[in-house]
Amino acid sequence: MSVLVHAIVMLGMFVVVPTGLRLTGLRELDRIRGLWPLFAVPGALALWLPRGPAATALAACYALGALLLALHAPRRAVRGRTLDPPAIALITALVAPAVAALALVAERSGHELFGFGLGILALTVPHFHFAGFAAALVAGLVCRVSDGPAGRFAALSVPLGTLLVLVGYFVGDWAELAGALVLTAGMWTVGLLTWRLGRAEDRDRTTRLLLLTSAGVLVATMLLALSWALGEATGLPHPSLAWMAATHGLGNALGFALCSLLAWRRIRSTHPEGRTS
Repeated sequence: MSVLVHAIVMLGMFVVVPTGLRLTGLRELDRIRGLWPLFAVPGALALWLPRGPAATALAACYALGALLLALHAPRRAVRGRTLDPPAIALITALVAPAVAALALVAERSGHELFGFGLGILALTVPHFHFAGFAAALVAGLVCRVSDGPAGRFAALSVPLGTLLVLVGYFVGDWAELAGALVLTAGMWTVGLLTWRLGRAEDRDRTTRLLLLTSAGVLVATMLLALSWALGEATGLPHPSLAWMAATHGLGNALGFALCSLLAWRRIRSTHPEGRTS
């Protein structure tokens, strides 16, 4: 499982985060996006080294980049006249890699942060690259072009669900289940709106395929997330963490996040004036 998880994390570090930053359309993020490989390369190397000082130091380099990115979140909150749903989704996306990086540093050092085992910390790293950064960013993008309550619900419920899942790590399995329910509702709304965007008559074939794939994958992957959270809370049979990484994790990384971001990159190439905030 570790090889698969490491590969998914590297996809998040090298592709998802820099592509997502470009899609924000924010010039203030151009510098950190240009410097991002200087943080991502050490972070990726840390994944493959044995736990210890060297891996911890390399993970800390990635954490520095994630922290610099997170520092843009309060600036966006202060500058914005109103914190509308897309802005809240964007702020969530900017902070999420820092949570992943903190978990990476702790796991690579062999330290059970806040009482969480090393296995959970290892899975927290991809979770906050994809369910945190990518999901919140895409929810904000969808909300910008989907005027109506569904778009606003998606842009608010994805950040809220992500936060509730994080709180559930500390409070207990039932709180985590509540977070999974909110996050699933938000992600399925993102999927529905993405499906509608993919069905638009003016979409080219490749963009349409990417959007429809992204929407369809969310149905299955979030059902898996619900089954796991329900099983953890009630003791009912549910998939193992290894199975979740190979299905839910891989599906969200490739089927949802990568396809969504590639589709939005194609959309932005034809409509470069669009912005997320």
